[in-house]
This record gives sequence, C-alpha cells and structure tokens, in this order.
Amino acid sequence: MNGKSLPVVEVGPVAHGGSCVARLDGQVVFVRHSLPGERVRIRVTDTTKRFLRADAVEVLEASPDRVEPPCALAGTCGGCDFQHVEPAAQRRLLADVVAEQLRRLAGIERDVVVEEVRPTLGWRTRVTWSTTPDGRPGLRKHRSHEVVPVDHCPIAHPDLPDVTAHRWDSGPVEAIVSSTGQRLVVTDATVPSDLDVDGVAGTDGHRRAGGTRLTEHVAPHDFTVTGSGFWQVHPEAARTLVDAVLDAVEARPGDRVADLYAGVGLFTAFLADAVGPDGLVVSVEADRQGARDARRSLHGRSQVRLVADSTEGALRRDPALADGVDVVVLDPPRTGARKAVPAVAALGARRVVYVACDPAALARDVATFAEHGYRLGPLRAFALFPMTHHVECVAVLDRVD
Repeated sequence: MNGKSLPVVEVGPVAHGGSCVARLDGQVVFVRHSLPGERVRIRVTDTTKRFLRADAVEVLEASPDRVEPPCALAGTCGGCDFQHVEPAAQRRLLADVVAEQLRRLAGIERDVVVEEVRPTLGWRTRVTWSTTPDGRPGLRKHRSHEVVPVDHCPIAHPDLPDVTAHRWDSGPVEAIVSSTGQRLVVTDATVPSDLDVDGVAGTDGHRRAGGTRLTEHVAPHDFTVTGSGFWQVHPEAARTLVDAVLDAVEARPGDRVADLYAGVGLFTAFLADAVGPDGLVVSVEADRQGARDARRSLHGRSQVRLVADSTEGALRRDPALADGVDVVVLDPPRTGARKAVPAVAALGARRVVYVACDPAALARDVATFAEHGYRLGPLRAFALFPMTHHVECVAVLDRVD
C-alpha cells in the first residue's frame, strides 16, 4: 500500500498501555507513537473483533508536547513508548491514565499528579538483551519476536556490563549493575573473556563464575539480591518508594505490620525500624530465592518474622497473622492482589498501604477493598520508568469504622 493511501485519524486521549485512542470508520484504534490532539497517518498492525492496533507513521499535525526522540531506534525497538514526548508531558499522560483507571474501574474521581524521578535517561540498572541470529544483542519489537540490534540504549545505566560490544552464541543475556557498583551477567551463553564483570550466573540461577549475590544499599540498610532476583531498576526507585511507604504507613512503636509480597525485605527493614523492638513485622515472600535473600539481609532482627509462603497461604496459615495486624503494606505483582484482598481486609488493619506498578490492577483492587470496608485516601504516583508508559503508585486505604 502506498504511504499516502494509508488512513488518517484524529488522535484522542492516552490509554493504559501507552497508546492513544482514535477511531477509524467508527472502530476504536489504539495508536502508538502518537499524542492526544494530533492528526496522524497510521498503519494498522493488528485487528481484533473489538479494536485495532496501529502505529503512527506520519505526523500531519503535531502536538506541542512532541519532541525529537533521544534514541535513534524510537518507534522501532519495543522498549520505550514515550521517547517522542516531552518529559513533563510524559508525567501528565501517566497521571491521566491513573485517573482514568480509578474512574472507570473503581468509580473514583481523583486528580493525580505524577512526581518526577531523575535521571530520565541512563537509569535502567537491569537490562535483558535478546540476540539476533548472528549473535548481536538487541531488544524485541513491540508485540513481536523480531530482535532489533542495539549498539547503545539511552535508558540503560552507563555502568552496566558492556554486553552490546560483543557477539553472543545464544540469548537472552541479562546485564545488571547494583547500587554498590557490582556488575553481573545472567546468561547460558558463552561469556567473552574480556567482558568486565564481577560474576556470571546461569538463567537457572546457579553461579558460573565470580559472585552472583549483589549488595543493594538504601541507607542505612544493605540488601542481598541473588542473580535475577527482583530489585527496582531505577537507581532512585528504592529510596523513593521507601520514603513514600513510610510516610503513608505512619507506623507507631509497638505496631504489628504485615509486609506482603515482600521480596528481599526492602520495606520490611524500614518498617522494623519504625515499630521498634516491641513491634512485629510479618514479612511474606513466596519466591524461594527472594525469601532466602531476605533472611540473609534481615537476620538478627527480633521484631521480624520471615514467612516463605504465598501471600494467600500465609494469610490462611501463619499463626502470627491470626490475631490481626495494625497496618498492612502490600506490593503485589503486575496482576494485582485480587485473590488476597478479602483475607487482607479480614486482618482488620487500620490502614493498608498499596504499592502498585499497574494502575488498572490497583483500581480493581481498590474497588474490591471498598466492598470490604476500606476507602481510598492519599495517592502518590511516581515516574520511575521514564520514557515508558509504566508508573508506580503508593495508595493509602483506610478502614471505615
């Protein structure tokens, strides 16, 4: 099809997922690489019974928020959605998405402001590279298995192992740099002898060379993270979220706190400080390696009870939760905590602090909490993944007496 014969649409509001909404012959179409208010020529990339997906291939009338992308692969690589958007406008788009999800899924009207977290480039401390058939590292196209070779990624942290300078006999290849400067590669491929790393692990987590336990520092605490174990990828994310959670929790000395989906114990350590020696923090993590890392980081803390179980399982089985708690912190995966919400509410906490990486899951769970007597209070949102549609929220849910 000739480029000039491709359809033209008027672009409407941003949608969850980074695309903007338009209509083509009456049908909803989600347009990537566009901005609200623009007039663009599109190429349809996917057709379903309910909607179309498309890429903006020519901008006929540009938004004032459009900028020249800092990455030459913007629009080709699938890693970033908002390279073409001025940073302050990125945060406004994220705020619109959070507000729209709360309105549509929870029936809550709320003005949302997304807070800036710098840097906006060179921030990603963990990158998993795929490889092309000839061994070049790269990233997959959007909704595709095709790998785009990458020589330089502007959002990758400059201290990451220099994976892109080498050819690999297989992928994936994960490059990691910790906040203390340790450099790790996780892969089953042959690692070049001149690659500067402190350790190499297989994708099964087993050590192949050097050390595979990284130390992450969030003053005044150190945390062990083994291999590909979960840790926030923006260098300022852990500190930002700890401060937001502590402000929201308002823990008191002697409180009983449940830290659910606790990972390696980031929030647990600071919650233990807040409740003091007469309090209790029940820290629950299902991932075996994450639970082991939490034990290494938090051993000797008498007010911490570490539970290696799923959140749902611990809520049913753990005796320390049987008598309820004063506060709950939960940081579930992207899918949310829907199955756990009734049991969390049954703990009777005066406050639940919900850390969410997906606004749709957050809104659904907020609606479920409302059915169990909890009302949404303050909500903060953070641009912890600049140049992308991802946003992190910290929401307060208070019990309604």
